[in-house]
This record gives sequence, structure tokens and C-alpha cells, in this order.
Amino acid sequence: MHNNKKLTLNAPLSGPVVKLSHVPDDVFSSAVMGDGIGIDPLNDCLFAPCDGVVVHVAKTAHALTLRAENGAELLMHLGIDTFELQGEGFELLVKNGAQVYSGQPLIRFDLDYIAQRCKSLIRLLVLTNGEQFELQFLEQSTAQVGEPLLHVVARQAVGTPEATDNPSLQAQGSVRITHKGGLHARPAALVRQTALGFKSASRLHIGANSAPCDSIVRLLALGISEQDEVQVSCEGEDADAALQAILAALGKVRSVPAPHVSAPAPIRASNQPGQLSGVCAAPGLVSGPLFYLTGVQLPPDLGNYIPEQQILALNTALEQVRGEIQLTLIAARAQRRVDEEAIFATHLALLEDSALLQASHIAIAQGRGAAHAWSEAIEQQCTILKSLGSTLLAERSNDLRDLQQRVLRALLGESGQCQLPPGAIVAAFELTPSDLLMLCEQNVAGLCMAAGGATSHVAILARGKGLPCLVALGREVLDLPDGQHLVLDADNARLELAPTAERIEQVRQTTLARQQRFARQQVHAHEPALTRDGLHIEIAANVASSHDAASAHANGADGVGLLRTEFLFVDRSTAPNEQEQITAYQDVLDAMGDKPVIIRTIDVGGDKQLDYLPLPDEANPVLGLRGIRLAQLHPQVLDRQLRALLQVSPTQRCRILLPMITEVDELLHIRQQLDALCIELGLSERPQLGVMIEVPAAALMAEQLAEHADFLSIGTNDLSQYTLAMDRDHAGLAARVDALHPALLRLIAHTCAGAALHQRWVGVCGALASDPLATPVLIGLGVRELSVSPLQIGEIKDRVRQLDAGMCQSISKTLLNLSSAGAVREACRQHWPFSD
Repeated sequence: MHNNKKLTLNAPLSGPVVKLSHVPDDVFSSAVMGDGIGIDPLNDCLFAPCDGVVVHVAKTAHALTLRAENGAELLMHLGIDTFELQGEGFELLVKNGAQVYSGQPLIRFDLDYIAQRCKSLIRLLVLTNGEQFELQFLEQSTAQVGEPLLHVVARQAVGTPEATDNPSLQAQGSVRITHKGGLHARPAALVRQTALGFKSASRLHIGANSAPCDSIVRLLALGISEQDEVQVSCEGEDADAALQAILAALGKVRSVPAPHVSAPAPIRASNQPGQLSGVCAAPGLVSGPLFYLTGVQLPPDLGNYIPEQQILALNTALEQVRGEIQLTLIAARAQRRVDEEAIFATHLALLEDSALLQASHIAIAQGRGAAHAWSEAIEQQCTILKSLGSTLLAERSNDLRDLQQRVLRALLGESGQCQLPPGAIVAAFELTPSDLLMLCEQNVAGLCMAAGGATSHVAILARGKGLPCLVALGREVLDLPDGQHLVLDADNARLELAPTAERIEQVRQTTLARQQRFARQQVHAHEPALTRDGLHIEIAANVASSHDAASAHANGADGVGLLRTEFLFVDRSTAPNEQEQITAYQDVLDAMGDKPVIIRTIDVGGDKQLDYLPLPDEANPVLGLRGIRLAQLHPQVLDRQLRALLQVSPTQRCRILLPMITEVDELLHIRQQLDALCIELGLSERPQLGVMIEVPAAALMAEQLAEHADFLSIGTNDLSQYTLAMDRDHAGLAARVDALHPALLRLIAHTCAGAALHQRWVGVCGALASDPLATPVLIGLGVRELSVSPLQIGEIKDRVRQLDAGMCQSISKTLLNLSSAGAVREACRQHWPFSD
């Protein structure tokens, strides 16, 4: 039980005492984390300042939280920015949950090692639950281990809550965070949205730290990672219901599509003479004049404003920006731009964040102007996010700055529009998502930023818009003369500062040639793809909606090679019913005219969770319950989907594809299910049934699978990572997961040979199908269908027409004996050079 006794804290270290306000870190010095004290250490070990229990230990061993017997929670943080050392230089002497006594050694550290690598050696002792306790400081300039340093006393309660015998007024529970990237902006927004649906007050706890569930920025500041165990507490008349809803949201929310894991900080090459090196956020090669985009400049804050007028001004500006974002969302939904919709839905939630509004209102009440109050509230939260050691969370502070700029423009009456010549290369310290949308309307050629990251929302949008973009160029890019002509070579991650007239002309010719080649390919995109010796290769499209299918049909697709049905199942609280699925699948068939459509059954599980389908936590999600294995665990999901697929028309244009098959019995079981459903529905024929070859076991069993399947489709993305034992989302290994590795080619060759024995055709729907360099190899190994992105259909058809299938076959066999993917790629360039 907690008590109200005064607690004396002994010095955990020896050394000069530093006031918290003098600590060289904004988060600590501003007391955002709590009140406390700093010590510049003279010894190399941290000792317990009192008896208590260790309630949280940082993964990197640079900090821990101790709960004293009276309930006071004490954060002990060793150094500033020491999380960047990732545990190097620290030796943890206790475990989470350990009972410790005053004077017990907790963490040993290497003073010299840390001093050479970090901003400051100052050690901090901070009281994190200041709403219950306060510190009383002893006047002393030097601390000595084991001697009294501080007193902790309980605050006087303002009022005593009424006692109640109703257990439903309070509820507590815990959950493990399973989604990638931890609790970042989008899942935090969903948690907030869930919490707001109940009357009860809810808080999220991790270790000794907690935050209200109605504040996105405070939730982000907890720095919760994937697989962290967190607790939820709810208090109010609907506490039980609120608890269950929030636990479900925390355990199953999904992150924004596209690279959404916590990645290492961008690593850029050293600058060469005449160029700046950066990180490619979106590929492309362009040239043009440089123009800078600057943010809103705040006028001086004169103070003594009338608070009521400033609150009204802020509310009016917020309402204006809210309306602008809602219009952006409507346009994104209408055009099925899923990434864009998710990003600005998060912005809309952030705009209503209680922490931002509360901080702004407090500053306004003190006489500050609305513009300065809002700006400082944003800056404070950005500082906290950037201090947490996560690149992903640091990049999400860019979304807060986007809102900062938009609201400031509304407050100051600025339009936010700038006049740029078409073809300009725009530079900024860091652009925001709304900046990018505005620049796209002005037909700029490319973007370059001093800061930013390749996983930021701006990078996601730039890739979706086909706008070349470089990030992490450093502040040097801000010193270049306005109007200077540059070459932005995002493909090679560099900005060429002084291109010659010949280089500019070369880029212009390259760009023009690409445009002309694309236009020429589009003219013939609806024609069959026949090799020079008359072999027909079907070029289909990978799609995720009827909108994508319509685009594929318009671009000349011979069919849909892969419809990912996950779009129907994710980001919702209940599973789609049978009629909803029938409508969605029929819309795709209708959009494709008379072309065939291959529909893959649901492929979720493991690292792709559904809110309404609880699955166990897994140490290796991609090796766990996903694809057909999920159907075995929850057969009702697949049964409903198969029933829906059997009711689309015409049946002969619908083909069903099963993911993650590893053995013949799995295929036979689904075939039997399908036949039984056909009898139940009174159907005389069933759709063709295919198997995805995406694990080595399936490739090696291709002959046996082809005996019972109507076709095989190779998913090179998963087949690559399973064969090479490399996670294709791993920041340090992704570049090495190359499907042209000889081992992958051998599996593809084995698959095609096994299928041929039963006269079955083989397609490829993975990323390798979209690589023109790989086209002749795949044809040579026996692949007869390639499924690519809709915009690449004309390009891949054009590539097929340049090839001789017989020559492809003879040369491809020799590539199986090469030593590496690099060697295969070089051989492909020599044997099958590209021609215009």
C-alpha cells in the first residue's frame, strides 16, 4: 500500500549538483517529464536512492524507473542522448521487477566511452508522478553517494472521490503491442478515437509512465515499441466497455501502408566535388532551377492580448484547416489514393488533440497571441518526439509541423500558395504533406530537403505522385543560390550542383526519351505481347480494387494476375459479409471487360492483423499463422469468401488463387470445400483453382501441386525472403533480397518444369515480373504470364516483343550456374540490352 510518509532520497551518484532548468535538454529542463535534479558524475556506478521496486528498464540500459514504498516513481536517466549508444557502455545490474534496497548498485557505466559519444554526462533523477508527490530540495552544491539529497512528500488531496461498491466504475487490463513500428501516429489516432467514444477517462501505462488516451501526442511521447506490454486503466460509468475497446485497438490496429517500421537514421554517402549526396525518397532524374520554400514567419508577440479574442481566433483557424483537410480526404477517397487518405485522416485527428489545445489555451490565458501559443505547443511536442530515439516517431513530428504551418497561415491570413515556374526543383529544410500536394499542382520537377527521411509521409506521397525526391542532403542545400540550375538524380541519391550544358541536355534528352518511349509503348499496349518467334506471353496487372482494375484495363492489361482481397478485410471492426464481398469482386470483373481475373484468397495473419480476428503473438510472424494457415484456424473466414467468389459472373473469368500453400493436402482440402459449395449453390462448374508458389517447399513440390491445381503463380517477394533467409523489410538487408539470385531462378525453373509435366501454365505476380531486365530470364525458364503494375503493362509488352523465346531459353539455363544476383544482372544486360 502507498503511504504519506516523507521519503528521503539518498544521492545515487557523487558529483556536482545541477538544477534541472540548467540541464542541456529541452524535454528535461522544461520539466515535461517531471521535477528533479541533475548530477555531473564522478563515479561509474548508479546506486538506488531508496528502497523500492524496479518498474521499468530501458532496452538500451541507460535509464530505469524505481517505485518507492510510498508510491513515488523515480526516473534515473544516465546522460543526454545516450539512447543512441544502444546499450554500449552500460552494464545493467538489476532486472525489471526486482526489489532493491537503498545503496544497491543498479547500473555500471563507462564514463570515458559515454563522454566521447554523447551530448552530456549529466545524470538525472526525476519524479514522474508529480500529481501525487512533490520534491523538497536540500540546499547543497555537491552530492555524495548514500548521503541525503532530496525529500519526497505526498501532495495534499484537493478532494476525496466518493467511495463506490460498483466495480464497473474502474477497470484495468494489459495487452502486447503487435503492430509494426509500435504506437506511432496512426494507431495512436485510432486509440484516441476509440477512447472518445466512451464517457470513462482512460489512460495508457508503460512502466512508470502514463498518458491519457485522448491525446495523440502524449501517447506518442511514451515511445511504445512493437511487442511492448502496456496497461490500460479506465474510470467511469462505462469503464469495462471502454477497456475492452481500447485493448482491441491497441492490440490490432494497423499502421500506414508503406514502409512503417522504425528504421535506422538515413545514411548518405560523403559529398563528392560538385554534388551533394542524400537519400532517395522517390526515384527519378530531372533538371531545373532551384527555388526555396520557406515556412510562415511569425510577427513579434507583443503580449497582453485579450484571451477571449485569441481563443476565438484560434478556433476559427482550426475550423478553417479542418475544412481544408476534409476536402483533401474527400478527393483522396474518390480517387482511391489510400496512402494519402490515411495520412490526412491522421492530420485531422491531430488537429483535435487535447494536449495541443490545452497547451495553446494555457499560453493564451497568460496573455500570449494565438499564433505564438499554437506554434510553441507544436514545437514542444516535436521536441519530445525527437528525443525518443525512434526515426519513425521523429519523422512523424513533420506531420505536427504541417499542422503548425497550416493553422498559422489561417491565423495570419496567408494563402500558403507560392508561384513557381513549371519544372522547378524545390528545396526546403523539410517539406510537409500539404506542401507536397500544393507543389504537385504547380508541376514542379522534383524535391530536395536538408532533413527528412525515406519513410516519412512526404516520401510516401512523392513516390505515389511519381515526383523525384531526395532527403537528408544536409544544411548545405539551404546555402545554394536561389535560381541555380541543378540536376536532381534521385536514382543515384545525389544533387549535381554545377551541371554543364552538355549534362543538362543529356538529362533533358533522357527524360524526353523516357516520355516518348512510354507514349509509344502506350500506343501498342492493347496489342498482344508476342516474342519474335511467335510465343504469346500474357501481361496482366496486380490490383487491389475495382479502381485499380479499371486503370489496368485502360492500360492494356490482358487480365488481372493478382487481386489482393485484403483491401476488404483490413482497417475495420467487423469482417465483410458475403454480399459485400460478392459486390466487390463483381465490380473488379466488370471493370476488366472480358478479361480473366485471378483473385487471391485472404492473406493476413502473422504481422498483418485484423481487429476482429484475434491471433496469438508470434516471435516470427512471417513464419507463423498467415495465408492458408489462417483459414485452417478460422475456416469460417475462407468459407464465406469462397461462397462469395462462386457467385460472381461469369464463372469462367474468375480464377481463385490460394496463398502460402506448402503441401498437397492443403490444396486437396480446399478443392473438396469448393466442390461441396458448388453443389450447395447449384453450380455446374467452378472457377479455376491455382496455387501461389511463395515458399521453397511449394516450389520443390510444384509437380505434385500441378497435378491437382489448374495453374501456378509465383510470388517472388516472399519466395525471395524465405529462400535467402532475409527479411525484405529489413533496412540493412532489403537491397540484398534480389529475386534474380541463382537460387531463386533454380526454384522458378523447377516450378515451371513440374507444371509442364501436367500441362499447367505458370505466372509470376511478384516484383520480379515488373523488372524488364528479368523478362527474358522468366520467359526462358518457362513463365507464360507476368503480372505487373498497371502503368508498366505497355513497357513489359514492349520488352517481350524485342525477345526471341528460343534464345531466352538457351541463355537462361546458363544463368542458373552463376555465382550471385549481381552476376545474373550483368549477364542479362549483356545478352539482352534494351533498345528503343
